[in-house]
Amino acid sequence: MRVRFHLPDFSGRFKLNLLFADMLKNFPHYFREGVEIASFYGVFPPSMWNGGRTQGGICDSNYVKTVIKAFNDRGIPLRFTFTNPALEKKHLSDPFCNMVLNLANNGLNEVIVVSPLLEDYIRKNFPNYKLTSSTCKRITDPVKLEEELSRDYSIVVVDYDFNNNFEVLSKLPRKQDCELLVNACCNPNCPIRSEHYNAIGLQQIAYANHVKKYRDVPFNQERLLREHPEIQKFADCNCAGRSLFDVVKLKNHITPDEIWNKYIPMGFEQFKIEGRTFGTFNLLEHYMYYMIKPECRDEARFEFLRLLEANKVLEVLE
Repeated sequence: MRVRFHLPDFSGRFKLNLLFADMLKNFPHYFREGVEIASFYGVFPPSMWNGGRTQGGICDSNYVKTVIKAFNDRGIPLRFTFTNPALEKKHLSDPFCNMVLNLANNGLNEVIVVSPLLEDYIRKNFPNYKLTSSTCKRITDPVKLEEELSRDYSIVVVDYDFNNNFEVLSKLPRKQDCELLVNACCNPNCPIRSEHYNAIGLQQIAYANHVKKYRDVPFNQERLLREHPEIQKFADCNCAGRSLFDVVKLKNHITPDEIWNKYIPMGFEQFKIEGRTFGTFNLLEHYMYYMIKPECRDEARFEFLRLLEANKVLEVLE
């Protein structure tokens, strides 16, 4: 049995995720049967190609090299969330994103894609990368989803409005290559989800361009809204701030017991936990909920907090 989890934010949560990967190796008795870390996903900011969640901050090449080596030495791929749907041809030459792909171009790491323009560019210039088709494509037609699975993707992330539609899921080919987002925080059947992804893409491009010109000057959100007033409609969306105890109430939620008792027997084995914008303790609680045996959660949580404290991660958070 393989239960392969894709976990968030290799960059901003570098130490936390590294310690969690080591916890799986050193304390396997805490974990549910078959748990593997299939990848850590995210980006090194300020990646213009990033999508799905706006990611601020600045990383230099030394930090990029350190993070790549730390996870890859443990046999864990990084998956870059290059899922910005607002990209234009001029953005393909972005020096930072190309630098990252060159540094991680070892055949282990992967890229998640939305834009056909960027996908073609990566296939041509970085053929060593396995490509994942993102849920940000918002494929809600079962026929089109099957067509997507017939294409040359290593993994296809299924739109999470299909999470509990077993009539559709049971008919999918390549179930072992379908990734299910188990803890989606977005409202089920959200009518403006695709528009929101595009707005996030525009914001990411604006942020990356700002950093290139004014590295030490705070990003001007008001100017962005003046230039792209369509983004304002998403300012009050608070879905990304939902806690574990909020998302379990949503109808597209998948529980741990359902993973092991329903989805694994059907042939699914790829599961994504989102959380790039979660607070530390919210993210940790998701890790405990999904991957740790229920009877071991308290002890595992305590042990992991001790590891964070010993490695001075908690001091950074305070």
